[in-house]
Amino acid sequence: MTMTGSSISRRSLLKTAAGAGAVALFAPGIARAQLTEPVRIGALMSLTGAGGTWGPIMAKIQQQIVAQVNDAGGVLGQKVEYFVEDDQTNPDAGVLAARKLIDVNKVCAITGVWSSAVAMPTLPICWQNKVAMLGIAASDTLAELPHQGYFLRTYVPVSLQGKAIGQFGLARGAKNFFVMLAQNPFSQAMLKGLKDEVEPKGAKVNHVIYDGTKTSFRSEVDQALKAKPDFIMLGGYPQDSGAIMKDLYRNSYSGTICGFGTAITGEFIAAAGKDVANGVYTVFPSVAENSPAYKSLQKLVGSTDVLDTNRCQAYDQINLAILAVAAGKQASGESIQKTIRSTIGGPDGEPVGDVLTGLKLLSEGKRINYEGASSNCEFLPNGNLPNAYFKTMQVKDGVLTTV
Repeated sequence: MTMTGSSISRRSLLKTAAGAGAVALFAPGIARAQLTEPVRIGALMSLTGAGGTWGPIMAKIQQQIVAQVNDAGGVLGQKVEYFVEDDQTNPDAGVLAARKLIDVNKVCAITGVWSSAVAMPTLPICWQNKVAMLGIAASDTLAELPHQGYFLRTYVPVSLQGKAIGQFGLARGAKNFFVMLAQNPFSQAMLKGLKDEVEPKGAKVNHVIYDGTKTSFRSEVDQALKAKPDFIMLGGYPQDSGAIMKDLYRNSYSGTICGFGTAITGEFIAAAGKDVANGVYTVFPSVAENSPAYKSLQKLVGSTDVLDTNRCQAYDQINLAILAVAAGKQASGESIQKTIRSTIGGPDGEPVGDVLTGLKLLSEGKRINYEGASSNCEFLPNGNLPNAYFKTMQVKDGVLTTV
């Protein structure tokens, strides 16, 4: 679908200009002539609701990629039809939207899926209909479902984030960890990731899971200090983490404090206070800033600024789906999920970071290795990334600074 202008509305997103009335482009050259029908890809985007900031941005990037592919002749002689539905960041709306994409639009893959709450009821619909889901949703529970390979998560699983924080602590010589976690769907997975990393290396881990809606955490801080940790991890949100930090400061805690990416933000610094927050670390998922894919995405969006992970994942998802169709020579969910893992997401082949280069190489009979803007895009059978990029920052003089 071709979109023009610098802004994008919900109405324009939901139009499918690449549908039956659109002009088909069948220029010779790029991986053509094997398919008999258009390649139909759906996007389950949070255009409204809590994820409404990101859905339109992600959809626009994917639409731009589809336009590039169609302008170059399509995939295997057919154009790509791209359908966007608004899940409203709501499970019920997400189910209805997924059903429309699958039952009416007949898509072979669904991209986007920003919310775990939306992914939980829609992933079963996908695997039951043999539709590949390339999603962002972070809940580790998704990977544990019997999805038969139809789930591929482009975001870093929570357990891997716990592992990264554990590695950071060990590198600083920590031997006694205390983890303070707000009660949410990610707490146990985060804790397990950290424990699995540090306990085999001889470190000790204690933890407390608290109600993040409270305003005072004095008893939880007392519990933490009683364990005499040399490393405290804050695994909640900005406001509760700020309140905890004030109590730690009042108790003159001198060990290392490191927070989850959702905890240590500008809002955390404001809640804790500049002096109290000073010196706190955060380790959080980053993107592949030095990759050709990242540079290609910067060119696409017309920015040299640091790009967020949602933009990078949206870019990778649509590229992976299209390249998998071309490499597998089938526009089916089964072929897409298998081909991403076995052909274009593995370490073999010529590295590529944009869809047009990948399609050209595939049309020449060459093997490719898609290395993305968000990660290297290699996926385990359960849909998770086996590794990822992380960035470490520290609060210095009231500002988060890369260290």
